[in-house]
Amino acid sequence: MRVLVSCSLGGAGHFNPLRPFLDTLVSEGDKVLVVVPPSLKAMASAFPLKVGGEPPADELAPVRDAIATRPRAIAAVFSERELFGRLCTSAMLPAMEAAFAEWQPELVLREPCEYAAAILAARHGVAQAQIAISQSEVEASALETASPVLEAFESGIAGQIRSSPYLTRFPASLDPESYADTRRYREPHDRRARLANWWPGDLRPLAYMTFGSVAGGMPIAPEVYKLALEVARVLPSRVLLTVGHRTNMTRLGLIPPNVRVEAWVPQDDVFAEASLVINHGGSGTVFGALAAGLPQVIVPLFADHLRNAHRLEGAGAGLCVEIRPDNTEGRNIDMNAAARIAEAATTVLSDAAYTSAARTIGQEMARLLSTGEVLAVLRDEVALKGRPCS
Repeated sequence: MRVLVSCSLGGAGHFNPLRPFLDTLVSEGDKVLVVVPPSLKAMASAFPLKVGGEPPADELAPVRDAIATRPRAIAAVFSERELFGRLCTSAMLPAMEAAFAEWQPELVLREPCEYAAAILAARHGVAQAQIAISQSEVEASALETASPVLEAFESGIAGQIRSSPYLTRFPASLDPESYADTRRYREPHDRRARLANWWPGDLRPLAYMTFGSVAGGMPIAPEVYKLALEVARVLPSRVLLTVGHRTNMTRLGLIPPNVRVEAWVPQDDVFAEASLVINHGGSGTVFGALAAGLPQVIVPLFADHLRNAHRLEGAGAGLCVEIRPDNTEGRNIDMNAAARIAEAATTVLSDAAYTSAARTIGQEMARLLSTGEVLAVLRDEVALKGRPCS
């Protein structure tokens, strides 16, 4: 089967959920074509690739600044409607039109923020499914926010997206269904290597600290990483801090002896050795850590981070520490929050109940269908119906 897989801007958090399906498709002999914007070219380079367009930097900069600094309700409009709905869709449509004309896919798999493939699938009567990057209620809300601009591209497209299969790696206990055709799957664990021995003789637990692959390129980055190092300095543990490839590590200042700073380390490698994950609340990190049975402290920044934090805390698998008041504009990072974050981390490390709750969720996730099983059903539906899965 010919499968077109598409991703919009958003970095690893948007592309990584697609990777297990791509690996499965390739291993099972399907023909795949990945369509991504230029900024994701390196990330997708292992697969047959067509590079689309992305908004010019001078248009992206003010939108990203607004996403990082405006109150959440306003930031959501900038993110979902202006960035992904209008700018990214407009930039990707020409390449997507060419891909459909030249390659004639039988199935489209897309992450929910990439709308150009959904529009072309609707026009050509091609089966489509979306692969979740976040909680279903977050993505249903994002689609609703983007709908006014999406309908200008293709009438009825929002309804077609809502009725298409929704593939999610998130467990039902933390992610109630917001799409009628929800299909859950488990991600394979792909540990590559043991971590380097950065602290010879130090047997204290390892805390993994990350704020994702996007934050380093946003205006709040200097404040966020300054705060992170203040927290790490006082933790009773070893700390691995990853800052992404957009961060100039030479500008971070003095690194405490218990801290190792890296641009990027494979997540599964870290999860295999960590006892705690301190993070921003991005879905890939939150649910990846839960799949590994790890408790967390979440420090929400923007997007779906706060909702993920509340779900995690409600399940007893970690704590949320807010550092950005939502009633004002600007960066507004609470630079006095280091003590609160460190206290939360110490609490989670010392109370086994948090780890127990995380492991229970991880066990639930391990019982879900494999990507191969989910794809087998989609293939049968395409073959039997000869029309969109919905």
